[in-house]
Amino acid sequence: MHIPTIGKFVIKQTAAIALVLSAFAVQAQTYPERSIKLVIPFPPAGVTDIVARTMAAKLTDELGQTVVAENRAGASGAIGAEVVARSPADGYTWVMGNISTMAINQWTMAKLNYDPLKSFDPVGMVAVQPLLIAVNPGVPAATLAELVAYAKANPGKLNYGTAGTSIHLAVEFFSGLAGIKMNHIPYKGSAPAVTDLIGGQIQVLFDPFSSIYPQVASGKARGLAITTPVRSKVAPNIPTVNESGYSGVDISSWQGILVPAGTPKDIVKKINAAMNKVLASAEVTEKFAQFSAVPTPWTPEQFGDYIQKEQARWGKVAKDAGIKPE
Repeated sequence: MHIPTIGKFVIKQTAAIALVLSAFAVQAQTYPERSIKLVIPFPPAGVTDIVARTMAAKLTDELGQTVVAENRAGASGAIGAEVVARSPADGYTWVMGNISTMAINQWTMAKLNYDPLKSFDPVGMVAVQPLLIAVNPGVPAATLAELVAYAKANPGKLNYGTAGTSIHLAVEFFSGLAGIKMNHIPYKGSAPAVTDLIGGQIQVLFDPFSSIYPQVASGKARGLAITTPVRSKVAPNIPTVNESGYSGVDISSWQGILVPAGTPKDIVKKINAAMNKVLASAEVTEKFAQFSAVPTPWTPEQFGDYIQKEQARWGKVAKDAGIKPE
């Protein structure tokens, strides 16, 4: 039987596609066959680092291959994120993304060498954690309302520190809501910001709960409020921002795993299933609870939708605050 030339071409193309899909299926079944690198785009000891290393250890057990955690800090997480964006889409390089790398950097950085939506495929959310608003003990404010009153009475006198673009926008959002103005002092990480808060070089700090609470617990800093609607079980005596008179505030520090765009979907699903099994374990739940983080076992689709909503939300905050990419 004679097959027209165009028909032969279609058959060959169909066969080629079938071979590729078959290869992907086999790859997913045998994945992982070697160690995996989890890039942490922030310095050691911060909340993203703690979450990432906890997950790396547990996923090593779950997947049967070593998940190596590697810090590639700098530029509010942009350096590490770019490394992963440029890596092969084979499932062997992950990034522990967070609110800065995936939802805020694009609004504050003029040169971003990756696209948060196009350069990655979301695998799953890992955890959410409140921010804690703290002040140096020398600040005459025992409550958030008293801090706002003091800031209004002393415009420009208070310096606030931030360890990343996400915190900067969070403070700008609250400052706009409260009608106050403070001086912004940027830091490369939470540790130096906390050190300067205790030393009095800055008077106010918004930071992930785990970074600043030990200093609050020891009396070296004073905790005024947390930024999620529900109080922390670790520090139930600290009220929420909503309880302090500013309704509608729900700001979280969050972390999730992403892979380079184009990674086979079956591999993404396999990683997601392993992640969610780990996140459901009592050991991880208890570990995260120590720093007021909540395990969040989502699907890739749920995580992707959340990232898009966070991008839109913080883009509006940046615009309203007059913050332009630098």
